[in-house]
Amino acid sequence: MSYRDLVSVIIPVYNRVKMVHEAIESVLAQSYNNIELIIADDGSTDGTLQSLNKYRTYPNVKIQSLDHCGYPGQVRNSAAGISEGVWLAFLDSDDIWLEDKILKQIEYLSKHREYRFIHTLEKWERRGITVSQRHRKHEKEGDLFRTSLGKCEIGPSTVMMDRSLFQSLGGFRDDLEICEDYEFWLRITSDYPVAYVDEELVVKRGGHDDQLSGKYGHIEIFKIEALRKLVDERFFSKEKLRQASGELAGKCLIYSKGCLKRGREKEAKKYESLYFFYSVDDVQR
Repeated sequence: MSYRDLVSVIIPVYNRVKMVHEAIESVLAQSYNNIELIIADDGSTDGTLQSLNKYRTYPNVKIQSLDHCGYPGQVRNSAAGISEGVWLAFLDSDDIWLEDKILKQIEYLSKHREYRFIHTLEKWERRGITVSQRHRKHEKEGDLFRTSLGKCEIGPSTVMMDRSLFQSLGGFRDDLEICEDYEFWLRITSDYPVAYVDEELVVKRGGHDDQLSGKYGHIEIFKIEALRKLVDERFFSKEKLRQASGELAGKCLIYSKGCLKRGREKEAKKYESLYFFYSVDDVQR
């Protein structure tokens, strides 16, 4: 860990011609200056890629033009493949960083060398209005596996991680449209402690129409499928596998009841069956 370490910042983007420029400028304005920025365009059709031409002359900026896939993890992985930094940091194209975001993470890691993964507090805005986070009392540092099972408590735009850790785990799943971050953080937190800077260093902007989380009206089904594969493949150690199986069973039951209320009886029965299956202790299966 050194103040000279190169940090590779990855911004995946699709059809956000205005917001992505605000994200980019927040990276270029960082007080920590040993940064390379990789902007990976996922086949935008609104002129986003063309609007990025002004950055092509910047020595620390790379622009990737990709065929559209619609999978954020696949786009991030592609950008990581051409990165050169010791550290990887991620910024969603609709979010922005405060100027000391990277510097404060670097400073923290230089004092706590046991960590390979770090995140920060976020300021949430919905259509320009700040959203209170007083109800979010979860653990934020150390062993976050149990916390991360319930929901994605680590914002992608807050994360910086050791490049070699990213590579050893194979990066994000590249076949999930939503919750690819939830799945990846579970793989990380199952074996590695998490560092945390308790400052609002990222502005998470929500409420706009093109967010994937709003496309389906809910994301729980994506969490179920992400977690189910990890449980089925027995990715976790025995104790954490039990925790994951229990969480998965609970999610299936809640989803089943929701389907029943909406008259989707066949789907309700499917997830009720999965509830009973994953409720059984893994050792007995």
